[in-house]
Amino acid sequence: MPPLLDGTRLPEVGELLEGAVVVAQPMHTRFRGVTVREAMLLHGPAGWAEFSPFAEYGPEESARWLAAAIEAGWQGWPTPVRDWVPVNATVPAVPAADVGRVLDSFGEVPAVKVKVAESGRTGPEGVAEDVARVAEVRRLRPGAALRIDANQGWDHATALAALQRLAEHGLEYAEQPVAGIEGLARLREALHAAGTPVRIAADESVRRETDPLAVARAGAADLVVVKVQPLGGVRRALGIVGAAGLDAVVSSALDTSVGIAAGVALAASLPALPYACGLGTVALFTEDVVVPRWLPDAGRLASCVSGASGASRARPVPDPAALARLRADEGRQQWWRQRLVQAHGVLSAT
Repeated sequence: MPPLLDGTRLPEVGELLEGAVVVAQPMHTRFRGVTVREAMLLHGPAGWAEFSPFAEYGPEESARWLAAAIEAGWQGWPTPVRDWVPVNATVPAVPAADVGRVLDSFGEVPAVKVKVAESGRTGPEGVAEDVARVAEVRRLRPGAALRIDANQGWDHATALAALQRLAEHGLEYAEQPVAGIEGLARLREALHAAGTPVRIAADESVRRETDPLAVARAGAADLVVVKVQPLGGVRRALGIVGAAGLDAVVSSALDTSVGIAAGVALAASLPALPYACGLGTVALFTEDVVVPRWLPDAGRLASCVSGASGASRARPVPDPAALARLRADEGRQQWWRQRLVQAHGVLSAT
């Protein structure tokens, strides 16, 4: 597995923090348990970068996110093989009646990812709500590819029963329906035995494992979901996908437009891209630090690294007025600075 910093200089802490600012972006709907997404934006010689590990992540895990930010801001990304990447819409765990409003914010897209198994709603009543939400998406977007994401919220029995019901709506795949590599392998085997045609995608079992290739060796998934920040950067993610030997879906870690650019750089560089990417999540924010927000156009996002054709869009740059409006208070600025220092300590020791 490639190291966290492969040929990239580790800047000093002071260099990283010079010009760094923490923003707090409100969300339309609670997503992944949060209503405001905080992110630290860094400015290096290669451009703006994002460092935004989730609040519960410690220094070891956060070090991967910092490595990705250093690659983005101090090294830049590899030359892509495609100029555009397809993007899916993301529907949070909202009531079925609200699905149309959420979908409208994304415009026309080739695929839709639906969040299921919301914390505290994983019993029979919660599964019924999930099925209703998915059914409404299918009704409103009959031609879109449809996938669900449970964020490992179900146990085995619930996942098996829920996926047998959801398969009736033509699922492209189910993302991390249960926890752990062993759990995924067991569920995948049970689905095959039951004749339920649902592919299994591994997310947390790739990005939160010390060995992200273990899921492929265990035969626990049909494809992997990869996110630039949790895996340590575009180049490291490319290496992991290549070693896994599985198809990959590129997704967001609830990034600002600055971080989304890194996701697009990864998707544009993969040798094969059979699935639409989960990179349209800026639509979930009420406001973004980049103006205009980096949203899909006709279900696609353009690479901001010039490829063989020479076509690319400008790399996202924070708007000064938006930076001022969304700037987090000084207490949060200091909290994030300390997180960066701790993550830097991990990188400097490797």
